[in-house]
Amino acid sequence: MKVLAMILAGGRGSRLDILSENRVKPSVPFAGKFRIIDFTLSNCTNSGIFDIAILTQYLPFSLNDHIGSGKPWDLDRRDSKVTLLQPHIEWYKGTADSVKKNIHYIKQGNYDYILILSGDHIYKMNYMKMIKAHIEKKAKLTIGCNVIDPKDAHHFGMMKTDKSLRITDFIEKPKNSNLTLASMGIYVFNKDILLDYLENMDIEDLDFGKHVIPRMVEETDVYAFKFKGYWKDVGTYDAYLDTNLGLIETVDKIQLDMYDPTWKIYTRSEDMPAVKIGSKAKIKQALISNGSIVAGDVIRSVISPGVTIHPLAKVSNSVILNDVEIKPGAIIDNCIIDKHTVIEQNAMVGTGDDYSENKEKPELLNSGITVIGKNVTVPENMVIGRNVRIFGKTKLTNIKDNIIYSGSTIK
Repeated sequence: MKVLAMILAGGRGSRLDILSENRVKPSVPFAGKFRIIDFTLSNCTNSGIFDIAILTQYLPFSLNDHIGSGKPWDLDRRDSKVTLLQPHIEWYKGTADSVKKNIHYIKQGNYDYILILSGDHIYKMNYMKMIKAHIEKKAKLTIGCNVIDPKDAHHFGMMKTDKSLRITDFIEKPKNSNLTLASMGIYVFNKDILLDYLENMDIEDLDFGKHVIPRMVEETDVYAFKFKGYWKDVGTYDAYLDTNLGLIETVDKIQLDMYDPTWKIYTRSEDMPAVKIGSKAKIKQALISNGSIVAGDVIRSVISPGVTIHPLAKVSNSVILNDVEIKPGAIIDNCIIDKHTVIEQNAMVGTGDDYSENKEKPELLNSGITVIGKNVTVPENMVIGRNVRIFGKTKLTNIKDNIIYSGSTIK
């Protein structure tokens, strides 16, 4: 049995806004030292699947650099390979279109099954269990699925099944639905069946959820595979912050075990010194990554590699990405701060009782999170409220009264 895993990693990730301003969503840092795509790649290698093609599109440079030869995931072996497939004629116009435009790559390998994966979810899953179920049921397509709250159905492909888990109806992102079984964007196809459908469906923006799956449900045997573990889509600011902070809960509450030696999450890690904790530092419920220096207070936060937190600085309920410097007396609360940003002395970021939603993007920021992009310097004594968006490389030296009010966007 020979399996090719194809990871769809070209999505713009527009709901992550500033965090995906200069990088594709799967390469967004997560849980300190990792990237989002590390979870899908690690699932592949832990499942014994070593032939992997990654379909990239928007802003691929960060992702390409991160993956390299695939060595951290044991993908640089003689009998395996990781291949980056970028658009070479025209851009991909749908999930299935991206695979269709790489049919030549599928045909050149002697594969039995094609495993289609998304590169932007957080979970641990043994794909071989799903592939074995696919074979046992003699399915033409098997869809990984999870039970969700119906109020979230508009984000997913939703399905009905019979008692044998054969799918009898599939609806892509319904506005209103009582269905609870949602597609995880994980598909196992018989190779010949996949090629047949792709080659015979003449639709410009060919999409698995909109076109391929509904047609296959009508015409052939499509089954659901129920996944009962932890699975999160971190495609919004709220989901991104909540999922990061969920990793620092107490052992009895934590839902994703990052310390399981039987199912490691691999990544490309920089050579950096050990974490240094100052004599007056106070740390409570935190992930502190390699190369960081903490001399202030860190409460319920995720600190990425190379971050420096000076004495009398305080960080709470926040995710701080690589090489950020937080100077003495600065206070950070309920924030996401991107790489190489400097918070000068006594600045206050994410402060106050005003929770006015972001005026420009209320659908993205309305719960009190403030987001600062890459390479920003927040001046000394500046006050920044809640639900604020500050884009990367923005100059803040001429802000009136040194105050950025809640709900503002600064570009």
